[in-house]
Amino acid sequence: MADYSKQNLLQLIKRIGVYLSTKVSKILNIQDVRSFWAIAGLAVAVIFTWRALRSPNGSQRRQPKRRSPSHNNENSLPSGVSSSSQDSRTQNATNEFFQPANATLGQIVRQRLSDGRKVTCRLLGVILEENTPEELQNQATVRLSVLEVLSEITKYSDLYLMERVVDDESEERVLTALENAGVFTTGGLVKEKVLFCSTENGRMSFVRQLEPDWHIDSNPEITSQLARFIRQQVHISTKSERTASSNVFNSTSLEQFFGGV
Repeated sequence: MADYSKQNLLQLIKRIGVYLSTKVSKILNIQDVRSFWAIAGLAVAVIFTWRALRSPNGSQRRQPKRRSPSHNNENSLPSGVSSSSQDSRTQNATNEFFQPANATLGQIVRQRLSDGRKVTCRLLGVILEENTPEELQNQATVRLSVLEVLSEITKYSDLYLMERVVDDESEERVLTALENAGVFTTGGLVKEKVLFCSTENGRMSFVRQLEPDWHIDSNPEITSQLARFIRQQVHISTKSERTASSNVFNSTSLEQFFGGV
């Protein structure tokens, strides 16, 4: 058990070191590799020294208390967002350590997506107020609170929106709603990147063919099935349903995923 814990600690230090090295190189533009790693190593040492000093028994060895992974992860994510991924917990804890208090929405979006260059996103329950294809036969309503986030995503990533519809009229209704909301004028999204299909399997096929860095969806079954193909996902739901895959974040809304903005 001691060897296993030591290996976990070494892996954690390695992940933080790599992440710190990337962040520090971007901020300071350091050219000397040795100085670069020295600063990264110093930062890691400071973090772990600070954690050690916070413990009641100092450097004394003691048996750690058992805590559920979900509890630890919730402390490092915005309210309403959770994930069971160890790598995600490490990255988000480091993100919060370095994130400026007055970070802009664009900075937060880019940081949360970890510079992912391609994003696919479902419309129903995420971008639209409606939750079923049948509702789109009557109306399509864009959630105004998500527009700013969408605009920022398109600045850094190649964004594709997709949905299952039951008729051509629903498709036109959705495109008109997106156009009226300014989605095609305020960001880099174009109508050709809004995809429609007649089945959920077809929508899932779209995602797999596009091979995005991130996929955002409100259907837990689709999210679970895509978990082994897509690097990172966000499952959006206002209900108590959660997807337990290690590479899936759970959030109540797209805005909430980006820090509750």
